[in-house]
Amino acid sequence: MSEQAFQRAILAELKRIASALEQDHRPSEVDWHRVEAGVWRQRENDGWIEPISAASPVALTDLVGIDRQRERIVTNTRQFLDRLPANNVLLWGARGTGKSSLIRALLRAYAVEGLRVLQVDRDDLLHLPAILSHLSSQPFRFILYSDDLSFERNDANYKRLKSALDGALSSAPDNVLIYATSNRRHLLPESSTDNLQASWVDGELHPGDAIEETISLSDRFGLWISFYPFNQDTYLAAVQHWIGQLAARHELEYQWTEALQKEAVSFAQARGVRSGRSAWQFACQWVGAAALQSY
Repeated sequence: MSEQAFQRAILAELKRIASALEQDHRPSEVDWHRVEAGVWRQRENDGWIEPISAASPVALTDLVGIDRQRERIVTNTRQFLDRLPANNVLLWGARGTGKSSLIRALLRAYAVEGLRVLQVDRDDLLHLPAILSHLSSQPFRFILYSDDLSFERNDANYKRLKSALDGALSSAPDNVLIYATSNRRHLLPESSTDNLQASWVDGELHPGDAIEETISLSDRFGLWISFYPFNQDTYLAAVQHWIGQLAARHELEYQWTEALQKEAVSFAQARGVRSGRSAWQFACQWVGAAALQSY
């Protein structure tokens, strides 16, 4: 065998091994009858769904202080499950107020009715056409969930994603909606100078190019649901709820006293935020310590 023929044989064998390793790496097709949630994985030009456990201890009724927001997204989701017109949803606002927990609680409540959740990271939304093609033939109703979706100015991914969403959403199958969470209403940072570009034309106020660009992606979501920092009463109601839940789970007796209330307020002040998340964190700290002392 000549040296060139030997090199070709070695190269062919290396390609065969690489192909075999690639096939071993790629998981088998997801059985959505047994799987309730997954995450999209992308490597070069190959994408697949990896099943994940999305079991959530949080029920819809556990989400204290966001009754209006919960009602709106539950209504939209039920429309979707009943095969009625429904919107893509952007949940935006203060951190720790229940945006992501609400998505997980929806899955817990409606998985039995055929709801499934596929998490897609921001950069992987560029592959939306391939993802939608995969899901279109499935007999389930899918929420494509993108958490903490936001961009900085001049982020090249912003326009690429907007272009991908334009094409994908115009031809999206009726069994898929996109639910995204963000701390920003328009997904981009906003500046007061953006308003200086507005102009009057024939007696009508026209926003400037910067504002048009800022809202152009968030405008793809038909339903905007806003979340705000908790006031003290709402925060303390959430603390009481979670302490009650955790104490019952660990068979711990307790009383809601003024001292306990002050401790909860101090915890939030130290963190600089009153939210459902900080209420849960304080409840974990307090119940854990109290249960440990009772041993």
